[in-house]
This record gives sequence, C-alpha cells and structure tokens, in this order.
Amino acid sequence: MNQIAPCPKCSNSTAKQVGFTWWGGVIGPKMFSHVKCQSCGKKYNGKTGKDNTTNIILYSLVLGLIVFLLFVTIYLFNFLNALSGLLKNFS
Repeated sequence: MNQIAPCPKCSNSTAKQVGFTWWGGVIGPKMFSHVKCQSCGKKYNGKTGKDNTTNIILYSLVLGLIVFLLFVTIYLFNFLNALSGLLKNFS
C-alpha cells in the first residue's frame, strides 16, 4: 500500500496494515485495506479513511451464508443417499 489515508479519529497518517483479525483471518484485512493507526489505535480502511464496519458485517454474512449452504448441501446429499438405500431395500 503506497498511500495510507489519514486516521478518521486523530488525522495522523502513520498506520500499519493489520495482518490478522477474528472476523477475516488473513484474507479479510487485505481485501478491505484494514489498517491500525499507530497514534490512537483506531482501525479503519487505509484507502478511503472510512470505517470498515459495514464491510466486516457484509463479509461475515456472506461467509456465514456460504458455510450454511455447504452444510445444507452435505446434509441433503447424505439424506438422499440414505433414502435411495432404503428404497432399494423395498424393491
């Protein structure tokens, strides 16, 4: 990242890129240019200077939806597999 936007809280422009977060692991902070101000500790988007809360919520919802759909797919696959085994026993 060449140019980092000044901190929205203290207007300091010395910020360090965040390497890992609970909500995005290693990938999320890189996707949203998540930086931490070295002066006040505020975390924000280093490109825009705005808060990343909306991005974090959307990222978490999309990731949660993907995981949910993956579990539903696995459950339905196992259910249909078991059902076909039962139907074979009746014929």
